[in-house]
Amino acid sequence: MAVVKKWLSVSLSIVLVGVLLAACSSSNNTPEESESPSASPVESASADPSAEPTAGTGAEDAIGVFEATDANLVPAIAKNRTDTLIVGMTDPKGVFSPIFGETVYDNYVNNAIFDTFLEVAADGTYIESLAEKLDISEDGLKYTFHLKPGVTYTDGSPVTVKDYLFTLKLMLDASYDGPSDPLSYNIVGGQEYHDGKASEISGVKVIDDHTVEVTVTEKSALTRVELGSIPFMSEAYYGKGYKQGDLQSVKALNDKPLGSGQYKLVSYKPGQEVVLEANAQYFRGAPKVKNVIFKTTTESTNIAMLESGETDMDNITVSEDNVEALKMLGFLDVHVLPNNGYGYIAFNHKLKKFQDAKVRQALTYGLNRKEIVEGIYGPYAYVLNIPESNVSWAYTDENIEPYEFDPEKAKQLLDEAGWTVGSDGIREKDGEKFTINFSATADNPVVDALLPIMTTNYKDLGIEVVSETLDFNAIMDKSDTGDFEMFFAAWGLTPDPDNTVYITDGAQNDMGYSNPKVDELMAAGKKELDLEKRKEIYKQMYQELNKDLPAIFLYQRTNMWGISARTEGFDISPYKDFAYSLYQVELAQ
Repeated sequence: MAVVKKWLSVSLSIVLVGVLLAACSSSNNTPEESESPSASPVESASADPSAEPTAGTGAEDAIGVFEATDANLVPAIAKNRTDTLIVGMTDPKGVFSPIFGETVYDNYVNNAIFDTFLEVAADGTYIESLAEKLDISEDGLKYTFHLKPGVTYTDGSPVTVKDYLFTLKLMLDASYDGPSDPLSYNIVGGQEYHDGKASEISGVKVIDDHTVEVTVTEKSALTRVELGSIPFMSEAYYGKGYKQGDLQSVKALNDKPLGSGQYKLVSYKPGQEVVLEANAQYFRGAPKVKNVIFKTTTESTNIAMLESGETDMDNITVSEDNVEALKMLGFLDVHVLPNNGYGYIAFNHKLKKFQDAKVRQALTYGLNRKEIVEGIYGPYAYVLNIPESNVSWAYTDENIEPYEFDPEKAKQLLDEAGWTVGSDGIREKDGEKFTINFSATADNPVVDALLPIMTTNYKDLGIEVVSETLDFNAIMDKSDTGDFEMFFAAWGLTPDPDNTVYITDGAQNDMGYSNPKVDELMAAGKKELDLEKRKEIYKQMYQELNKDLPAIFLYQRTNMWGISARTEGFDISPYKDFAYSLYQVELAQ
């Protein structure tokens, strides 16, 4: 029998104090092929004991860390890698920039390379990283960050707060098109810099090389974290070709990152691997493992590569069969933890057929989500009806429509929306056949289970589904350009509910969704400082999203990592990804 160390309920055991996402900026989520925990601490005072992080029926007893039963079973090929850790994961896009990286896989790399003033801890609290201390004025409008002395980039050059200011300039530049929304941080002079009316950000003052003062026009529940999570990017390196209004020279270095973090990039082979080497001058001390390789794996190869010892750890799709398969190997610590994220099916709201809420509701009622989710995850997931994980203090199920499978209800809604069944059995309106072009991710168990059921369910409604199969990064490219009709993906969430995914023209709103009520409630929730009042605001927002359905919310699941018993020191939770603790990992000799 495996030894089990129970993972304590986050909602009962932590104090919530801030927000950070894997992309090193606050208030945005991280797209994933299948969710894994995003590194994000939480905001405000105390967690909600009613929001238990459980999955499907029966999974409660299976959540925890199941320790290896016999470390002697570690394959020889792995034991012989005395200075190298190999992590299996989905292929990153190669955007190794803390301000432009969008997928969780790129940000695993970025989180190993770059530093910020503040960072997340495993329990969700927000702690100092590069900051020696932070002073906040009594009115909450002035933030003075003090940089730890002696920090250097991996090229040996010193880290100063001038680099912090430089990064802010990049993010506030009019040509910035990354996932963050820095104008919402309300930095004095930020709008003027963005508009090209000023060459400096008047609200940011460099006192000396280790002290910077940032003034905001108004504080919010997220201000401390938004300012503390600005990454340090070397002005001497990234600023050589930068001119205000043009970030092309900065983007050109996305595959040649320079940071002050735990590791530095040695090489990247798309579709194969990312090779990192320890930063001997890392401010916390040189990482104990000299080399880290992120090796590309797929659903059809990841368990076999763990078994053979080709990889030391991987994020494996959680299912009863896969949990048992990892435990049976004997030499893996199996982490089965609540996942702070959700799976969803996106609509392109720029297409007329998806602009009617009745159509979106019909497509949700008409899809047997429970059959899909149980078929993939068994007791390790459940159908979700709002875009929020139940590990969050903001989660609610009050007055939430469950959209249980109801084909007749779906047909009625389609009739009401004017989509009538034609002679060939396919619905049509204004001369347009109701056909859905679905962009399917290759080698994805969710899509493999989803597509046959969706095709059958929607055919019964009078809707034809045509699919194209692409890799994950190609799907993300389609999302970025709006060249899609529907696709499946997942969000890794920040524990704070603030984000731009469903905000009109939001930085991460690739679906083209717009709802003034959601915009108003999201803005109000961010500005409110009282936790109980914030809960009420977000409850109203989720009720509106549940009614309006910007996407088909599919599931929340637990998350599973298989990690070789030859490793020690990983610090992983629903709020903190493994990359933040790489520097403290050791390999058994």
